[in-house]
Amino acid sequence: MFVKIEPRPEPSRVMKYCSPLIAAVLMLISGLVIFTILGKDPAQAFHAFFIEPIHDLYGIGELFIKAAPLMLIGTGLAVGFRANIWNIGAEGQMALGAIFGGYIAIIFHGSSSHFILPMMILAGAIGGILWAAIPALLKTVFNANEILVSLMLNYVALLLLELLVHGPLRDPNGYGFPQSVLFSDSAMLPVLIEGTRLHLGVLISIIGVGVGWVFLEKSFTGYQLQVAGLAQKAATYAGFDYKKLIWIGMLAGGLAAGIAGVLEIAGPIGQLLPSISPGYGYAAIIVAFVGRLHPGGIFLSSLLMALLYLGGESGQMNLDLPSAVTGIFQGLLLFYLLAADFLINYRLRLTVRRGETE
Repeated sequence: MFVKIEPRPEPSRVMKYCSPLIAAVLMLISGLVIFTILGKDPAQAFHAFFIEPIHDLYGIGELFIKAAPLMLIGTGLAVGFRANIWNIGAEGQMALGAIFGGYIAIIFHGSSSHFILPMMILAGAIGGILWAAIPALLKTVFNANEILVSLMLNYVALLLLELLVHGPLRDPNGYGFPQSVLFSDSAMLPVLIEGTRLHLGVLISIIGVGVGWVFLEKSFTGYQLQVAGLAQKAATYAGFDYKKLIWIGMLAGGLAAGIAGVLEIAGPIGQLLPSISPGYGYAAIIVAFVGRLHPGGIFLSSLLMALLYLGGESGQMNLDLPSAVTGIFQGLLLFYLLAADFLINYRLRLTVRRGETE
């Protein structure tokens, strides 16, 4: 006997949209098992990981601060993912956006002009777009694999950021530490709610999700992207320019990641550092797929992913958990989502080989 995998005639649409919830529940159950194995009280660990970080207004503000870059980048990546255009370079595009935007803040350091912050956001968008244009160009001209190119460019961008803060952009009065000068108030995002760190960048990210929804759900280009993702040959037969869609998908991700990079350095960080992200560019890929490549779902999944980041920090402080626990939860979430999607679209059937006896 052997197991045969065959596609289901009609995959359940209800289960398709319920699978992220199923994956989240299975992730929580697995987390309780992991806490038990580590010798922690499951109830206490669950409270420290998922309740303690958001038990007050300040914690809720931190949740949205963490979720802001995830929802913005995830929405940008979803534009390309819908057409099977795989931009894995958001981490590097975010770094380039931070470099471009941070350079504006540094050269205008001390200025009180109200135009500095908009200039930083514009520069960050340009930086992210330029970095995303490299894999788009290589894909459309030489048919290079955009997954490998965009992924490798992440390391180049992060090393470039590290080089700059160790060299020309380093604070001359920073006692040799690899960091830029602290940005002026005019280059910092204003706080929206007193007593928290909730800043304007969160509102910008939410607006970005809204713009992404209009583009993907209400525009003809969004329809073209969806058709290309479902059947590329049919899209080509219908006259859709797939190379144009590659550019749109890649640059949309770069635009969102570049702006997210600026919002990070102009928000909670306040300067350029060797690392301005704990892996938002990679985590946003999970956010996009857990959110079903729909801006509304991405908004909700970004809050869940942000809670995992906050819970990991809380678990380290309150329960002496290892720092890797956040990555474990992220990996479990993606694993269960992929497993649920597989079982929704395919079924396993035991088959007896011809000639075998029972």
